[in-house]
Amino acid sequence: MIPRYTRPEMGTIWSDENRFAVWLKIEILACEAMNKLGVVPAADLKRIKERAAFSVKRINKIEAKVNHDVIAFLTNVAEHVGPSSRFIHRGLTSSDVLDTALAVQMLQAVDILIADVKAVRKAAAAKARKFKYTPMIGRSHGVHAEPITFGLKMALMYDEFGRALTRLEAARAIIRVGQLSGAVGTHAHIDPFVEKYVCGKLGLKPAAISTQILQRDRHAEYMSALALVGASVDRWATEFRHLQRTEVLEVEEYFGKDQKGSSAMPHKKNPITGEKLCGLARLLRGNLVAALENVALWHERDISHSSVERVILPDSTIALDHMLVNLEKLVRNLVVSPVRMKENLDMTHGLIHSQQVLLMLTQVGFTREQAYRMVQRHAMSAWETRQSLRGLIEADSEIMEKVTASDLDKVFDLGVHFRDVARTFKAVGL
Repeated sequence: MIPRYTRPEMGTIWSDENRFAVWLKIEILACEAMNKLGVVPAADLKRIKERAAFSVKRINKIEAKVNHDVIAFLTNVAEHVGPSSRFIHRGLTSSDVLDTALAVQMLQAVDILIADVKAVRKAAAAKARKFKYTPMIGRSHGVHAEPITFGLKMALMYDEFGRALTRLEAARAIIRVGQLSGAVGTHAHIDPFVEKYVCGKLGLKPAAISTQILQRDRHAEYMSALALVGASVDRWATEFRHLQRTEVLEVEEYFGKDQKGSSAMPHKKNPITGEKLCGLARLLRGNLVAALENVALWHERDISHSSVERVILPDSTIALDHMLVNLEKLVRNLVVSPVRMKENLDMTHGLIHSQQVLLMLTQVGFTREQAYRMVQRHAMSAWETRQSLRGLIEADSEIMEKVTASDLDKVFDLGVHFRDVARTFKAVGL
């Protein structure tokens, strides 16, 4: 568990108190359904609903003796209810309660994560709109390529987390399933109406078919969605970390007035939030492997998955909640430097316009091979001598025989790269 990172609402979902509360709700709803079928007398149902309660401390004490959590829970509930407790858990098996309750908890958790992703998108959208036409260098292989805008970069983030939202909503749908089907899923001792009734009251769909458990491909898909969202967090945390490097310094994580960056070097301002997010993403990917291993179980059920899920589901949802909350804060408070972005754009003396020059030369009659050779020669010279690419082009009589100064004005204009910004923003919903 990672309680230090937990917001109260996410931590509460995985608490013993909430888990047993959901178990109790399931048991009472099952009694209600069986009352409608004439199995549980009205007077007994009334007593059950009035008296049913539990104590986490007492359950733990009983479990220490019986070594079975559901039996310990039922024993404690029976202590409160009295003789009418004979109708509680009638025809059910432990996994009917465990798996259905787990589905409820997973829904509660993913609803928080969905809200988190929406908040991240809101922060990214605000930055995208603010810096819609702020020029910066685009990089491929970590090397200067051609100009983009910081707004486009943030629009890309907004779009990616749109897919994250879709994945979490799909995960919510795949896990929104419960079961109350008995020892091996045949409904031999419990009417399917009970399953339908209970699931309906809990906001779940009854499984079309189950064994003693719900099949774990559902849980693996849920965990896959979490790991993928975590990978997107990792991707953008890595992006901001690179942009904060001293040699780049186009953005920085917010650094508080009283914050300290290093115990040894007072000048340091480190991208610690981004680094933490990248590390936690590794945890999510590792937990996904465990969830995939849980899919293959023996016959109608074994419990090799159970111990794993008690760790990976709380840990992963808590960790991702922490990651998304901190990513939103990072983006919202991100310090952006348009001045440094402009300095970096100019660093290579116009090399970023090489493709525009290449296309211009092919347009005026040079073959692509000729044009590429000319531009590459001048580009390498500009890089080595720190002269401007335009100046070297203007000094090339072979080129200037076919182009004008007006032609060069057009190809060395940043505006060429920003003609599609408005359409792109509209395409991603900004």
